[in-house]
Amino acid sequence: MADDDIKSFEDFWPHYVRAHANKTNRRLHFAGTTAAMALVAGGVLTRRIWPILVAPVVGYGFAWVGHFFVEGNIPATFGHPLYSLKADFVMWKKILEGSMDGEVEKYTRSAPEPAEPVHIAADPTIN
Repeated sequence: MADDDIKSFEDFWPHYVRAHANKTNRRLHFAGTTAAMALVAGGVLTRRIWPILVAPVVGYGFAWVGHFFVEGNIPATFGHPLYSLKADFVMWKKILEGSMDGEVEKYTRSAPEPAEPVHIAADPTIN
């Protein structure tokens, strides 16, 4: 999908899912997002800024390892940072619910082969 085709989050989601087809990559994202949320919560609860500042480094660190070394692609964050951030949380929730594997199957299965055309011979006895 060309970047020009992405006009909404709904347009972006299938692209994001295909870029996260590898389960290990998704697990790394889940771990990074979970750690980042814990750091933000810890920073808020303790009223310290450093955990909040470290949270994106930890979250993106896990994700980028997944993309560069596991999936072998470029993180979607570089082209669509806001959609990508939203998609990270959608994927996190779907992994928690157990429905992300189904999303990957939905958007990565190859298109079915077109059926052979059916040729119906004309019956010369029918007007």
